[in-house]
Amino acid sequence: MANRLSKIVTRTGDKGTTGLADGTRVNKDSLRIHCLGTVDELNSHLGLLLCETLPEDIRALLLAIQNDLFDLGGSLAYPVAPFTEDKLTRLDAAIAHYNAELPPLKEFILPGGTRAASQCHIARTVARRAERELVALSHLEEPPANGLPYLNRLSDLLFVLSRVLNRGEGQAETLWKR
Repeated sequence: MANRLSKIVTRTGDKGTTGLADGTRVNKDSLRIHCLGTVDELNSHLGLLLCETLPEDIRALLLAIQNDLFDLGGSLAYPVAPFTEDKLTRLDAAIAHYNAELPPLKEFILPGGTRAASQCHIARTVARRAERELVALSHLEEPPANGLPYLNRLSDLLFVLSRVLNRGEGQAETLWKR
């Protein structure tokens, strides 16, 4: 593999712009860059979650999702890059698989429980923020295909995984009290 980042400090962003993958310069506070940054933040939260002791199947799933999020960031940085529907299909299958073993919810649950489940909830809320930012971007320009449904499903999956992780550690869910 060739050196993709031979120079980390370029100084090209010192005046508040950044380069997209096609060479276009945009302001660092553009909605596209906000979306890209939030997707990167979400990926970092998943990296922190992966520092926890996790079942191997969940670890593998989260690593695949990290790669998906990197691809989504790539689609944001290079708008013609595809973000394929198979990624969404994998999330749908994972939600169905992990949710099948959980008891139905009769009340809202509060974020918390084990450290891993709590980190999963944090990632879920960042996924929701990324989704909101991508919706805002869609009012101005075309977002990556499948990006919105992917982030929507990912937040659902992270909610389900937080329940699975708590249950796996024998941690009861904290129900919202009216």
